[in-house]
Amino acid sequence: MLVTAKTLRGYKLHCTDGEIGTVTEFVFDDRDWTIRYFVIETGTWLMDRQVLISLQSLTEVDEKTKYFTANLTKKQIEESPPLYKADPISRQFETKYHQFYGIPSYWNGPNLYFTPNMMNDSAVYKEITQGDRGLEADMRSTDNVNGRRVHATDGEIGHIVDFIIDDEANVIRYLVVNIHNWLPGKKVLIAPEWIERIGWDDSTVFFNVLREKIKQAPEYTDACELNRDYEKELHKHYDREGYWNDKAAEADKK
Repeated sequence: MLVTAKTLRGYKLHCTDGEIGTVTEFVFDDRDWTIRYFVIETGTWLMDRQVLISLQSLTEVDEKTKYFTANLTKKQIEESPPLYKADPISRQFETKYHQFYGIPSYWNGPNLYFTPNMMNDSAVYKEITQGDRGLEADMRSTDNVNGRRVHATDGEIGHIVDFIIDDEANVIRYLVVNIHNWLPGKKVLIAPEWIERIGWDDSTVFFNVLREKIKQAPEYTDACELNRDYEKELHKHYDREGYWNDKAAEADKK
């Protein structure tokens, strides 16, 4: 199911021994936009630390009560390897983190953790499973990317205001872009795969799409039903193959 990051922010986290905090943002690998962790705010407890919870630790997501449930205790989280708020998420930290919780690493070794989109992409699968990816991590947070300017091939078009998450594959499927400079109030969706490059230094995301093409894209509103019909219309507009077609082709080979 497709859901906005804005909707999931504010969910409470239940540990095995009670509630511990509130979800504030999501951490993803910017090579494939797979979500690896979410960040929780614990109030005055561990306030100097960035508290990460791996998606592998989740046992339940309850949309009615707005709760994530994890198979962790408060003590485990308190004693986990510290990551202070000013620190980047390095591969060294991830290694310690995964070893502490006994979670298989997703980047190298025999106990890799794959999301469905990784397994369906032979190039990604080969990159991850062959050789040592070393100590380089490419982690970004939704808060870090939110608000960045968006440039089309012929100039600036708007800025990022939210993210559409596929909660089954645990990937960011689309960026929500506000193009108010051109059409007041209009928002559109653009898939991460269509990104040409990201200027992390100048806070700009570059898409290999003309501004006029983006302006004419199907409008996205909070009331939109993010179903396959809407996605097909969106991909047809940009003349892009749907990710669901890749899955179907892979299934046909088996």
